[in-house]
Amino acid sequence: MKTQKFNITVAQSKIDWVGKKVTGAHNGTIQLKAGELSLTDGQITAGRFVVDTTSIKILDITDPATNAQFAGHLASNDFFSIEQYPEAYFEITSVQGNHVKGDLTIKGIANPVAFDVKTKLNDDTLTATGTIVIDRTKFGIKFRSGNFFQNLGDTLIYNDFDLNIVLTAKAVEVPAQA
Repeated sequence: MKTQKFNITVAQSKIDWVGKKVTGAHNGTIQLKAGELSLTDGQITAGRFVVDTTSIKILDITDPATNAQFAGHLASNDFFSIEQYPEAYFEITSVQGNHVKGDLTIKGIANPVAFDVKTKLNDDTLTATGTIVIDRTKFGIKFRSGNFFQNLGDTLIYNDFDLNIVLTAKAVEVPAQA
């Protein structure tokens, strides 16, 4: 069995988010802070990454004032409470084939998530891609959720949001065993 460790290259990795509501959707990006992945015989077997919640950007709103207002709302306690929780975490708990299960922690609340991942290994560079669908209400984000508020009409925000993740990682040199 050949096991390799990789450190995520945050500058070459990205997370795109999409949140949907009755009247449309919003999208943006969020940056990674750090992370690592392990491969055994070419398959991901372990990993962890840290997300910088203070880096949330909104891409679909071009008016600077409206964008800043929305960004402030996402940073508030209605959504991600980024002053109190500047980081979110994901840690792999198991892998079967290309199906990954792990614990996602947002706002200090951990919940299991599962998704499919595609990997590509090119020399010492690993690329892993996948989409995590997250029910925000499991992390205490209840703002305009139909599960908690009635008669929202066209102001309803759907509970699920997507994180489309592209991780690029470089192999870590492991010292030879003596």
